[in-house]
Amino acid sequence: MPWPYPEHNPYLGNDGVHEEDLRIAALVAQRLSADWTTRRQQISVSVQNRVVILTGMVADPATRRAAGDLAWDVTGVFDVCNALTLYGRGRGRR
Repeated sequence: MPWPYPEHNPYLGNDGVHEEDLRIAALVAQRLSADWTTRRQQISVSVQNRVVILTGMVADPATRRAAGDLAWDVTGVFDVCNALTLYGRGRGRR
């Protein structure tokens, strides 16, 4: 049965944020800041329903892959949405 309003979802806390999502976000951010390939990159981490969403900019494809792999290695992660872009890609350069 779907819940019509977020406050009726028994899996969410009082403020609508799942505690497991907070734990996962903290662990992913910690791993990204500790790894030598991702520590100096502009990466934002958010988690919704155990799905990690990585956004920001990184230097190269290998760093993008490494960030996704580090997120996947955290216990409890259901999926990873790697929306990281490379410097100089995306909008047209002049």
